[in-house]
Amino acid sequence: MRRKRYDAIVIGSGMTGGWAAMELTRLGLETLVLEAGRPIDPGSDYVMHVQPWQMPFRGMRDRKAQELAQPVQSKCYACDEWSAKFFVDDREHPYTTAEGTSFNWIRGRQVGGKSITWGRQVYRWSDLDFEANARDGFGIDWPIRYADIAPWYDVVERTIGVSGNAEGLAHLPDGAFQPGMPLNAGELVLRDALKRRYGGSRLLTIGRCAILTEGKPGRAPCGYCGVCERGCSTFSYFNSVHVTLRAAQATGRMTLRPYSVVHSISRDRRTGKASGVRVIDARTRRTEEFEGRVVFLCASTLESTRILLNSRDDGTPEGLGNSSGVLGRYLMDHWMQAGARGIIPGIENRTTFGKRPTVSYIPRFRNLGAKQGPFLRGYAFQAKVLQESWERGNEIPGVGRQLKEKLRKPGSWYVRLNGFGECLPSESNRVTLDPSVKDAWGIPVPRIECRWGENERAGMRDARAQAVEMLEAAGCTRIEPFLLETPPGLTIHEMGTARMGRDRRTSVLNGWNQAWDVPNLFVTDGACMVSSANQNPSLTYMALTARAAGHAVDLMKRGEL
Repeated sequence: MRRKRYDAIVIGSGMTGGWAAMELTRLGLETLVLEAGRPIDPGSDYVMHVQPWQMPFRGMRDRKAQELAQPVQSKCYACDEWSAKFFVDDREHPYTTAEGTSFNWIRGRQVGGKSITWGRQVYRWSDLDFEANARDGFGIDWPIRYADIAPWYDVVERTIGVSGNAEGLAHLPDGAFQPGMPLNAGELVLRDALKRRYGGSRLLTIGRCAILTEGKPGRAPCGYCGVCERGCSTFSYFNSVHVTLRAAQATGRMTLRPYSVVHSISRDRRTGKASGVRVIDARTRRTEEFEGRVVFLCASTLESTRILLNSRDDGTPEGLGNSSGVLGRYLMDHWMQAGARGIIPGIENRTTFGKRPTVSYIPRFRNLGAKQGPFLRGYAFQAKVLQESWERGNEIPGVGRQLKEKLRKPGSWYVRLNGFGECLPSESNRVTLDPSVKDAWGIPVPRIECRWGENERAGMRDARAQAVEMLEAAGCTRIEPFLLETPPGLTIHEMGTARMGRDRRTSVLNGWNQAWDVPNLFVTDGACMVSSANQNPSLTYMALTARAAGHAVDLMKRGEL
């Protein structure tokens, strides 16, 4: 019996895979979605209201088991006793790093991928970002500009639901927002101080986030539980399980296949097109192959690149789509953990209720025009401003009634300005296949070589100095600068390695996320990125995916695929 041939195969069910599935099925294609991990049941998997005293280790986890099974994953704040199940077992999913380098690869293998646990911050890019490479000569020029992607930003924002405030900044375009969450008392002090000190050149606004403040069909407004990484039973925040995969399923044209570990993409040597996808069943270890007219690779940056590098035959010995030789190169992440913290005095009598699930945000203010300082590009600050709660009792002296009385009183207002900065595209930051190490399914693992350059370090130093200056302007006390220089990867914004471009000799994909060498293959996750900007990138990934899906269907209708 002949196996069914699908119109489209989507590899990955997370942030971009969900969007590819929704758009392709909406446009009439019978679509197979391959997910390496298990299914998700929100009714049992989401444990947002389970309290620490209901957990075996009171929320602290079994540390010995953690060190054994998730030594890398547990470096992510969200990988706690409640949510560790949404992160991979590092023993089954090893990777290697080049000598003298370190990289923290945070992964989630389940239906929905990392969209279950992502930080939900969403910011548009502008032409300041899309033109950056061409302007200063680091990296190749983007093949698109803001006008090309702006309509798709609109589509994505209206679909996922983004709360935020319009600020009228050319370098951080406004979007289709629901009402932004309110600033708290400490943030209002900091906002007003920045306005007094810097006029309009620096501002603090609420973080734009993919969390509803107004309901949508089947999704309730946020209830300020504040533990989004455990899953959201009211579907208030966006993930692919709640929204895009559900919409794709409703068309009747999606087949979702979990436990499908993609080994490689097969190629028709006569036409040069992708003919299908080779899969190892995660439970039986049995190998299968699925055929499709078009393939969307949305497995996440490093996983997608591993699949392409592993998709080799006599005609593509260096990996599928790699005639340019740049596949695997120009890996980027955002640097973080550079800034300052302090105490905002005089407002101890002010308090808040609930746990607002977003930070406040100070958009980029460096190098918007003429170069400022000894570095290129820029950074923004995510500002964590909150009143210390009873949990401060873990770190202050006292016992019994005296301690309890002390903790009943409102605590100090704490502020932490944490910089998130751009990483320049560097050819030496790359991923290859390790020649000897394989994962639990016998597939060669990535070997990652990635370092911060002097430009990134200069940006970190400047962010630390500017954070101190802004906290001083706000009258903060006990100001402490910090610069931790954590290794790449931990920001979980890895991108690059299969970049778009205008010239097939220097890029893997064209301006529609379509592989130059394999016309029916589209790569729309972070691997496609040409530069990193400083904004959280997921909104751009989703907009590029929706745009590419529409283009792919147009090509199919014209008989060009």
